[in-house]
Amino acid sequence: MDFSWFRVALPLCVAVLSVAVAVAVQDHALPAALLSAVAVCGAAGMVLTWRDVRSKAKGDNRTFSGGSLVGKRQRHKLEADTLNVKQVQEQTLLQRLRKNADTWYGKEYEFSSVQDSDVFRARHPITSYNHYQELIRRIAAGEEKVIIAEKPSILAMTSGTSGPSAMLLSTKDTNKEFFLQGVAVCLDAMQRAFPETDSLQRTTKFFYTPTFRQSESGIPIGPNSFTPASSRYMLNLYTTPAPAFDVPSEKDALYLHLLFALKDPSVGALESNFASTVFYAFIALQDRWQELVHDIEEGKVSSALALEPKVRASLEALIKPDPKRAAQLRAHFQQGFRGIARRLWPHLNLVLAVDSGSNQIYGEMLRENYCQEVPFYSPFYAATEGLIGVNLWPQEPSRRYLLCPRSMFCEFLPENSPEEESPHTLLMEEVKEGHNYELVITNTSGLYRYRIGDIVKVVGFHNQCPIVEFLYRRGQMLNVRGEKVSEALFLGALKKAVAQWPGAQLVDYSCAESGIMGDSIGGSDPHYQVFIELKGVRNLTEEQRYKLDICLQQDSAVYKSFRIKGSIGPVRVQLVAAGAFRELYKQMMEFSNTSPNTFKMQRVLRRKEYATFYWEKQFPESFCWRSVCSSHCGEHGLT
Repeated sequence: MDFSWFRVALPLCVAVLSVAVAVAVQDHALPAALLSAVAVCGAAGMVLTWRDVRSKAKGDNRTFSGGSLVGKRQRHKLEADTLNVKQVQEQTLLQRLRKNADTWYGKEYEFSSVQDSDVFRARHPITSYNHYQELIRRIAAGEEKVIIAEKPSILAMTSGTSGPSAMLLSTKDTNKEFFLQGVAVCLDAMQRAFPETDSLQRTTKFFYTPTFRQSESGIPIGPNSFTPASSRYMLNLYTTPAPAFDVPSEKDALYLHLLFALKDPSVGALESNFASTVFYAFIALQDRWQELVHDIEEGKVSSALALEPKVRASLEALIKPDPKRAAQLRAHFQQGFRGIARRLWPHLNLVLAVDSGSNQIYGEMLRENYCQEVPFYSPFYAATEGLIGVNLWPQEPSRRYLLCPRSMFCEFLPENSPEEESPHTLLMEEVKEGHNYELVITNTSGLYRYRIGDIVKVVGFHNQCPIVEFLYRRGQMLNVRGEKVSEALFLGALKKAVAQWPGAQLVDYSCAESGIMGDSIGGSDPHYQVFIELKGVRNLTEEQRYKLDICLQQDSAVYKSFRIKGSIGPVRVQLVAAGAFRELYKQMMEFSNTSPNTFKMQRVLRRKEYATFYWEKQFPESFCWRSVCSSHCGEHGLT
């Protein structure tokens, strides 16, 4: 599940009283900064200068009485749409077909004569990325009106979690939809659930400026991303100053995010696209807190950072020696890191980041360790392809998303549908609660009946509109004999096993099917190689490692049947050294078209070199898997 849409820019003008106040809203990650900026515009009868904003950002607890008129209006529109989903979906589809009817693609599929969704589905095939690859290449080269009527604002690169990174189109309409149907609605939901976020405390935003290139026709190529520093209206609401957002090194930029966050005891929110980014920010804080505290005490920026002289001078001009704050911080760190977030920032109201899907474990680790007692809000279900759903229930522990009927025209393939050229799809009003489906979407930027690769579960309805939980990506499923073990199922079994390993805390994990590793691991039945980074232990007994296989059998009857028949061998657990996952992450990023803001760790490795990397990062303690097979397979009736 790719949430790169958290960073698309969108200008928004909102009228305050009878005066038109143009506010450039250019980062819809929608952290507290954007939320507060919109709240400023919508506050009835209140015109605030940015001097007022700065004073409030420094810790004044006054709030805006008006809230977000934009958010309330968009929430009302969404509620109305959920009462007549079939009609709204039909309108959404036909509007897009009419707009692009005069393109090469629209003429090819006779969009102008499509009268309803039934005709569209009969005429247009279900597609995958290969269907569009050459057409997007033509657009990148400068050809116009190929798939869409307008010129794309960016050629957006997907994160490549479950396969190679793909180049898709992004348009102004897509950005507008995301803000109005996603950001504004989530603003309303967040302020209802967490009223304290309506105050203008500063936000620490963990964001890394991506690198862009251009196509031969001059269209930017890269992740959907916009630097917060590009909007002068928003900078006063972030703890990080403008020069730091332009530091190219992720490591150095993170240090600066932490440095300026630690200086401000009144931070109100921590925000990033994904919980993984926040988690690894705390890992870095744990490693470098002494250096950071020293900089605050001395009023300087560490000489270890490779900064341009002009950037360093700009940053150091913003820092004054603060021995008192340094002493407070040192005392907090010396107490340990469990619950450290609330000790560092007593007024911390929220962590705003996606913590579902592959980010679930990072959210759990943050709540259990660094960010105890701090609420989390996972606002969107989105992808490079566009906004899919919004979370209207911020305080519920399960991450559920209401599908947005005006953002995507959605079709649904039952999870285990047979592979066929023209499978029958269901529409929003036809799906059933408790069933799993693969999403097929038609968006506003040139994808028609496109298999996005996400499997979701319908967990309920809001009026007529489905509410879904994201389950897994099709490419991130373990499958050596047709057993199809999903990411969610495997993670559940892994968590049960870790709970049976005294003192162990899960940091990260990835799996590989034995086939991709070849002869390097010796001959055996097909099996899963599981690479795990733990805190608290350096080794596990054979009995402890085998717990994972037992837990997986308990959770998957299909996997258990293959194990009993002996056609799948036992799971092999390999413990890797501390920092191995971050090290591979850095290597992946060096050869990736994505950005640190959109990166998601691959749970199922499809490249041999990645599995080999972890294999070579194992702890030196030897481990004999043959003894496991002999001692446990006989005990449990396995071969």
